[in-house]
Amino acid sequence: MWIVQLGVFAVFSASPLVSPSIAANPGFIDTDLQLHQMSQTIAQFPETAATLPDSVSAIAKLVTVRILGDRGTGSGVIIKHQGQTYTVLTNAHVVSEVGGNGYTILTADGQPHKGVGLHSAQLENDDLALVQFSSDRLYKVAAIGNSNILSVGELVYASGFPSWRIINANTLADTRDWGLKAFELTQGYIGMLPNQPLQQGYQLGYTNQIEPGMSGGPVLDRYGRLIAINGGLKYPLQGIIAFIFADGTMPSQALFEQMETLSWAIPTARFQQLFGQPAK
Repeated sequence: MWIVQLGVFAVFSASPLVSPSIAANPGFIDTDLQLHQMSQTIAQFPETAATLPDSVSAIAKLVTVRILGDRGTGSGVIIKHQGQTYTVLTNAHVVSEVGGNGYTILTADGQPHKGVGLHSAQLENDDLALVQFSSDRLYKVAAIGNSNILSVGELVYASGFPSWRIINANTLADTRDWGLKAFELTQGYIGMLPNQPLQQGYQLGYTNQIEPGMSGGPVLDRYGRLIAINGGLKYPLQGIIAFIFADGTMPSQALFEQMETLSWAIPTARFQQLFGQPAK
């Protein structure tokens, strides 16, 4: 198996949802309630990967951007447009690892734009960053959903641009020169919603497979609304250290074994809270 590492994250094969062992950790809501919510949600939203909504796919392609730098590639999502200035939300680790002499933002029409990173004191403790670019073209801005009302079991869609693709058992291709052809959209379910966030703001665990390079890309709900930002891949190389809660506590071994099977994202409510914007 090929193992590709980008910064502090690594990607392996996907695994299933939560188990009853989560109930033993006070950082998580009651597992029986989670499983009940999950069964109800799946019954309400029966879509499968084979029936990915065309509308969500179209929205994801329009709002997701590719971030290219001297040292690597990442993803982001357009969240604001004012005049000719567009603001992209991404991960801090994408900006720091991809950067160098600057960023190139590749939009849905294939056009490259010079990106400029914005310093924000509000984001210093979270794995979030803002990048801006200017254009007289009109690009779609993501509609931001209310991540405070999400439930375990809800369908979610995650998009971005993987830095690498496995061609066959012996070939791992660098997608830097692929441009938009590297775009990927995955479907999964919300698997965990801790009562308190992990360090750096991560608080949404989901089953979608996220590859290196997709960090910073959007997590969308079934209506195509932005609810979180990709960032933490399954089975991180740091092991249990990757799952320290904001208060400094660590999960039990049993809980950790469940958490590492999920990808992790930063909910939009965290971003809105930091900037004093109420969740809609």
